[in-house]
Amino acid sequence: MTIEDYALIGDGRSAALVSRAGSLDWLCWPRFDSPPVFGALLDPNGGNWSIAPVAPATVTRRYVDDTNVLETRFTCETGTFVLIDLMTVADEKDKGLIPDHEVLRRVVCERGEVELELSFVPRPDFGRLHTHASADARLGLRWELGARLFTLRSQVPITLDGERARARFRMRAGEAVDFSFTFDEEGPAVLPPLGDHARARIERSIEWWRTWAARAKYDGPHRHEVIRSALAIKLMSFAPSGAIIAAPTTSLPERLGDTRNWDYRFCWLRDASFTARALLSLGYIEDADAFCSWLLHTTRLTRPELDVIYDVYGNKPIAERELANVAGYAGSRPVRVGNAAFHQLQLDMYGEVIDATSQLAYAVGTLDRDTQQLLREFGKYVCGHWQLPDQGIWEPRGRPEHRTHSRLLCWVALDRILDLQRRGLLTRVSADDVARQRAAIRADIEAHAWDPFRKTYVASLGSADLDASVLLMSWYGFHPASSMRMRSTYDRIIEKLGAGPGLIHRKEESLRAGEGAFWLCSFWAVEHLALGGGGLDEARALFEAACRYSNDIGLMSEVVDPTTHALLGNFPQAYTHVGLISAALSLAERARQTLPQEARS
Repeated sequence: MTIEDYALIGDGRSAALVSRAGSLDWLCWPRFDSPPVFGALLDPNGGNWSIAPVAPATVTRRYVDDTNVLETRFTCETGTFVLIDLMTVADEKDKGLIPDHEVLRRVVCERGEVELELSFVPRPDFGRLHTHASADARLGLRWELGARLFTLRSQVPITLDGERARARFRMRAGEAVDFSFTFDEEGPAVLPPLGDHARARIERSIEWWRTWAARAKYDGPHRHEVIRSALAIKLMSFAPSGAIIAAPTTSLPERLGDTRNWDYRFCWLRDASFTARALLSLGYIEDADAFCSWLLHTTRLTRPELDVIYDVYGNKPIAERELANVAGYAGSRPVRVGNAAFHQLQLDMYGEVIDATSQLAYAVGTLDRDTQQLLREFGKYVCGHWQLPDQGIWEPRGRPEHRTHSRLLCWVALDRILDLQRRGLLTRVSADDVARQRAAIRADIEAHAWDPFRKTYVASLGSADLDASVLLMSWYGFHPASSMRMRSTYDRIIEKLGAGPGLIHRKEESLRAGEGAFWLCSFWAVEHLALGGGGLDEARALFEAACRYSNDIGLMSEVVDPTTHALLGNFPQAYTHVGLISAALSLAERARQTLPQEARS
């Protein structure tokens, strides 16, 4: 299976990847960064749960409209059946006992007669954790791992064959069969009924997702792509805390066979701040507020310094290590858990966090006392540290540099603090000192990050390399997109970093290294055009070209191979979906502004 062959299901605490062939190949329980129960995504012997026809079949799939409930349709010569996959979710007001976690799979035969085969091989932590399996006629198959209990229940007979559970069964039109896989860590275990009860759980989950999707305050062009991206992002939000992870996978390679394989199952403050702002722009004030509350709690021990990444509970993530016994996706090694970027200095985070917090403050019209204090401390830190070199947005593991994007976001941090103070939302700010530092940052960028010969902003102060992240200058308001400097910078980036229709490399260093196109950069370019750096038709064409690389159900990874158009990198990638949402909203606003006054009103 390739990366684009997968779909994501989840419940706001963990997530699973299901292939087009009906195989659940990735599942981490009880949370996103837990060791996998099924890890076939990264190793053929990593364990999986497959439900598939015995005979050859053609396959189509979709998400049930405005939900994260997956339907995969298999059409064989003798019949057709639909496999419904989901992690059950329910509103807090729903009564009754529910398991800590449940993957529910329902097979419905729509036409004729089909024969199916089930194979179920849990291999916790790629087989490094050994479970004890047992069978009970009433309670199903059970795998014990200390105090943890995994249970598989079925409406057809399943037999244990060593560590593998198997079943083979026939279905006729109108019949349905349910399978429930549950995890419980704190007893007593809850084993929900199948049959009508399982169907009711599916219906409740569909209703839950549709209710959430319906809250999106957007009805403009490309609404389907926007809502699908919002739903994907919601699958990467950790409901108990409000944290937002970068992606639900680890070690999917940015280039096949390469070593750039990272663990993204954590909360990067940069990515999460962008995500919170995107959700806020769609009207999800509660989701954005949950992230800001998580941020306030998480940073108490380190403020005013920020760590680059946190786990979903705001703690230091596990130390990065390599798993020598895991084969890797398509042989791409090493497979890593944990992420050493934790130790880096990335000054741009302060701007992204302050910007996201300020957008929430503008929306609700207030900032509480603790958040005001947090912003003051962050602003003071930026004033004292903006001149330092850092690793910046792309997290290279080499020496720190004076990166243009990091300088830009330090400017953003101080600019938003001054704006909050001007609006009366933030008090006790030394406005004159902050304004002087903001002006100094602008002067530094304009003097030392601008290449007067090529007429473009560059990746680092005094360097010659280009970097697509400087396109964000217009989005953050540092320069108008229509300015000579920004138009010229855009032209140089497209000329040098363009990688085919709708694709852009993130920087010249990546181009030299043979990396694929960094998908998010395409949407940054759309933003620049939509904000006045080009024509509306040009912006729309670029947006639509970038969207065409998504898989058949609208999910996006981090990187696209410009030659094969294969999806690469951890999947799905929250940052890419955030870029799509933001670009679509900017396009809609540009279109609205071009309408006659009477049409706008």
